[in-house]
Amino acid sequence: MQIAFKTDVGRVRASNQDALIISEDNKLFGVADGMGGHKGGNVASALAAETVLTQLDGLKPSEKHLYKSIIAANQAVYAMQLKKSELAGMGTTLTVLWESDERLILGHVGDSRAYLLRDGSLRQISTDHSLIQELLSQGVLTLEQAKVHPYKHVITRAVGTDYSVEPDIASFDKKSDDVWMVCSDGLTEYVEDKEIEDSLKRLSIDECVRWLIDQALSRGGRDNISVVIARTDK
Repeated sequence: MQIAFKTDVGRVRASNQDALIISEDNKLFGVADGMGGHKGGNVASALAAETVLTQLDGLKPSEKHLYKSIIAANQAVYAMQLKKSELAGMGTTLTVLWESDERLILGHVGDSRAYLLRDGSLRQISTDHSLIQELLSQGVLTLEQAKVHPYKHVITRAVGTDYSVEPDIASFDKKSDDVWMVCSDGLTEYVEDKEIEDSLKRLSIDECVRWLIDQALSRGGRDNISVVIARTDK
């Protein structure tokens, strides 16, 4: 699998609270987007990323192992905020893909996203854990209304904010020339899915990472922006 990745602080934030999760040896890649203030967000995302990487090092890819690693990350972040009062309330999203010989396994909490481009068509393979997604699923809001809703950044599930968390775990078969992408909401705030699809089809993965981040920056870049793109060789 070929992998390209980049993270950017954006044009407004003083620090980058996104953490990339990259292990080319272990065929694991993803994004953690921290929250909880300047210091807390940095700590939460970095700790969650480090915990997942440590937990999965040397293991054979499986849904069970990935699930347990996210539970461990939740426990680590939650314990840290209990230990240090200045970190109270911190948490992070966590979206990772882990490649086995035949499949990619998704682990997901929060509103960072995972996408798959296959046969020229892009689809989101993660489901946002957000208030807006719940309202969309209930038919209360349209997509256009959701884009401008005042609570569009409210998430309903995060790593480390509570004693326990239930991650989404799913497996997907893989094909030659599949393109997989994981990103933080600093990208999807500004770049539409159709634009992502078009760029993935016309650019190399390295060019696409740079182009997508440049688009988000040119349109405001009010949040940290992280993108990881991988192409399967099989």
